[in-house]
Amino acid sequence: MAFPSAPSALWSASLLTVLLAAAVHSNIVYDDDPLQPVTSDETVSVGGTVTLTCRVAESDNSSLQWSNTAQQTLYFGEKRALRDNRIQLHRSTPTELSITISDVQLSDEGEYTCSIFTMPVRTARATVTVLGVPGKPQISGFENAVPEGGKVTLTCTSTGSKPPARLIWYRGDQELEGRPDVVEPVPDDPTYNVSSELTLEVSRNDDNTFITCAVDHPSLAPGDKRSEQALRVLYSPNVVIHPESDLPREGEKFYLECLGNGNPEPTSYIWEKKDGELPPLAKADGAFLRFEMLNKSDNGVYLCHADNGIGNNQGEYTLLVQDAADNIADPTAMLTSSGVDHAVIGGVVAVIVFILLCLLIVLGRYLIRHKGHLLTEKPRATPDAPAANRLAAIINAEGGHSGAEDKKEYFI
Repeated sequence: MAFPSAPSALWSASLLTVLLAAAVHSNIVYDDDPLQPVTSDETVSVGGTVTLTCRVAESDNSSLQWSNTAQQTLYFGEKRALRDNRIQLHRSTPTELSITISDVQLSDEGEYTCSIFTMPVRTARATVTVLGVPGKPQISGFENAVPEGGKVTLTCTSTGSKPPARLIWYRGDQELEGRPDVVEPVPDDPTYNVSSELTLEVSRNDDNTFITCAVDHPSLAPGDKRSEQALRVLYSPNVVIHPESDLPREGEKFYLECLGNGNPEPTSYIWEKKDGELPPLAKADGAFLRFEMLNKSDNGVYLCHADNGIGNNQGEYTLLVQDAADNIADPTAMLTSSGVDHAVIGGVVAVIVFILLCLLIVLGRYLIRHKGHLLTEKPRATPDAPAANRLAAIINAEGGHSGAEDKKEYFI
């Protein structure tokens, strides 16, 4: 049965309604019917766009038609039947009719009908589910800083979700377990408001830590909507004394600084020397203890008490004053000086050994040459030989009388 290509609104409101009603009340089941339209259910978020597609395996030149949840004709073939600019033709062929609905609202949810006007009329239904997008979660219940060891209860709320959203708590990247979500339907609206509570016992490590509430919902990608709340925790100071230098020397200026890591920062500092009074030249200046001129008598253990109104704590430091000219106290200087001394001594020893070797070589060569000269030299007569002989005779004469007597007898 063929229908006009452009039916009027009155015609579609009467005849088509009768035909659809007849099709609904008929119990005919078409197995492997090439003219039976086929469609599918769709899910879309509020504000999104959904595409409805209806197909048949074969065409007998009958037109396909889409109707809305109120059984109003949206498209009959390529012809628009309802004046709603959100609804547009996507594709129209003898075997397919596809339409799009943009800016989808919750009221668009329901069952849509695709029909082909054969005898009998064949229909297929597609259920459109519209997701209510939850609002950004809001965290409440934390207005003031909490003392260390105290408890804080946070409440996270998200509105407008459909189906109800699920709320998840995090401390940093760690998931926390809050109370079960409370789901409340919104009057005269198909959406829900969801809230969740989280109670924490805080420590100083929680100071400036972010607590996050995230929304889990099929209309959102993971992490799309979340809110953060930074915790502020009040705790007593953790006191550490920091010296100006690691090598305090006698006669120099010097100071100690009291670092009180607390929240809030310490407002009161008290300095004292363990087992004694502060030196006369040591002056307390808030977080600082200043020494105008260090002395060996300043040696000892110094204490700093810091108070921030939440609690009081103390730190200590042992002062050991080094001699002004004591380089042993400076490992770097000692190593440097030792290195220089060893280098100088090594150089001097090398020079001395070199000089001694040179002297030994020269002396050896001289002795060898001199010995050879004595062995090869012959006796020679000299003009002074008679005088030398006379001198020897005189010496011999003085040396003994027997020789003299013999000489005398000889001359007689």
